[in-house]
Amino acid sequence: MTLIYQTKPLSAGLHFLATPIGNARDITLRALDILASADVLAAEDTRSLRKLMEIHGVPLNGRHVIAYHDHNGAQVRPRLIALMQEGKSVAYASEAGTPLVADPGFVLCREALEQGIPVTSAPGPSAMIAALTISGLPSDRFLFAGFPPSSRGARLKFFSTFAPVPATLGFYESPKRIHRTLEELCDTLGENRPAAMCRELTKRFEEVRKGTLRELEESLRDAPVKGEIVLLVGRAEQGEVSEADLDTDLAEALGAMSLKDAAVEVALKHGLKKRDVYQRALALAEELKAEGAEGDG
Repeated sequence: MTLIYQTKPLSAGLHFLATPIGNARDITLRALDILASADVLAAEDTRSLRKLMEIHGVPLNGRHVIAYHDHNGAQVRPRLIALMQEGKSVAYASEAGTPLVADPGFVLCREALEQGIPVTSAPGPSAMIAALTISGLPSDRFLFAGFPPSSRGARLKFFSTFAPVPATLGFYESPKRIHRTLEELCDTLGENRPAAMCRELTKRFEEVRKGTLRELEESLRDAPVKGEIVLLVGRAEQGEVSEADLDTDLAEALGAMSLKDAAVEVALKHGLKKRDVYQRALALAEELKAEGAEGDG
């Protein structure tokens, strides 16, 4: 039998590895190498990691899987840090996806770095990136906002802070709260914002619903859904900008950056085509140059 992983010495330190968000075959070969080779295994969900290793034929070989999650982090971190300081390689896997993305691994990473312990990452699956890939929403600039708060007041304040952000927004949400979230987003961001609800990504019943926030909210009123959800919200459409305001913004940007960068920044700010703004920036730069030459004369 040919093994798909390699067992080889790992350097002492913390080795983060991404795990599948649904389809077990999305594990990377490097992640399997780390699981097979690490001195110590730590996981947000030990049962999920054990099952994943069984599926891919990676033996424990007498190693224990240490549980590390939000509820026991303060107690377990010193033990993991001590093991790494003793020269052990520690592999950490979140329950699903990439560690530190809505995951308790952040504090472990920070403390390891503060102690001078090397930290490496074996990248792989991420629900946020998978959703963005198939949503059809702009991906040139996006913001991952994580899980919204639970109380209504905190949620409305939370959502409102993202209203002016010129980027695609990404939220993780439970099926029990997704309809409520869509209602509140309609109130805070505007019901006509384009959106995509991505559910059960990489799994058998994967689904992507696209439409405005209001259209998605209406589709869930009498038809609740199940499964893991990533909700993406497109940037707000910008209103018309006057030629004078456009020139003012371009002139200011041209004073601080290259012509190309200035055009990109102003185009993103006003939701305009980069090519059109670049042509205007080019003409404006020539005008400013000519005015400067006249002043020198």
